[in-house]
Amino acid sequence: MKKNLKVSVNAPITLGFVGLCLIATILGVVSGGAITHAVFMTYHSSLLNPLTWLRFFTHVLGHNGISHFMGNAALLLLLGPQIEEKYGGKAMICVILVTAFITAVINYLLFPHTGLCGASGVVFAFILLASFTSFREGEIPLTFILVAVIYLGQELYQGIFVNDNVSNMAHIIGGITGGVAGYFLNKKGNKDSLRS
Repeated sequence: MKKNLKVSVNAPITLGFVGLCLIATILGVVSGGAITHAVFMTYHSSLLNPLTWLRFFTHVLGHNGISHFMGNAALLLLLGPQIEEKYGGKAMICVILVTAFITAVINYLLFPHTGLCGASGVVFAFILLASFTSFREGEIPLTFILVAVIYLGQELYQGIFVNDNVSNMAHIIGGITGGVAGYFLNKKGNKDSLRS
């Protein structure tokens, strides 16, 4: 007797985050970028404006077009489920929010003439966080070291020598956030503290 195959929602936080990014991106595209600029991009604006504070978090949802979204979505869908399974939904949401806030604040302070949008910082946080999945107390996984050197080294090189429209700062800060989160989430006693 054959069993019927069914689609399972294996990573609701990952799917929800990618779904919100898709909605924000579509809204941006159909509005000619107006909605992205108003809600889903962080840039130097008055701290008295409540939208400035909202954008410190929502900028990770907006993307500069469908291809920008697709590149980030593919990596989020690849890495998110294993992170969500190991650390839980609450920890994953915390990593997303902390990454969004830190990258926005640094962009606000250091790059006042540059707008920032997209989930690339979160992707880099997930890349470094995923390399900690085989972490044991008192050890630093070699995979983590190699991933950090390859990804963060590449971003440092591109930030210095390549003039493109990519925020290497967000990638670097996201990677550092993911690495720090991976270390602390795997320390003895913290493993189940943020699980949902």
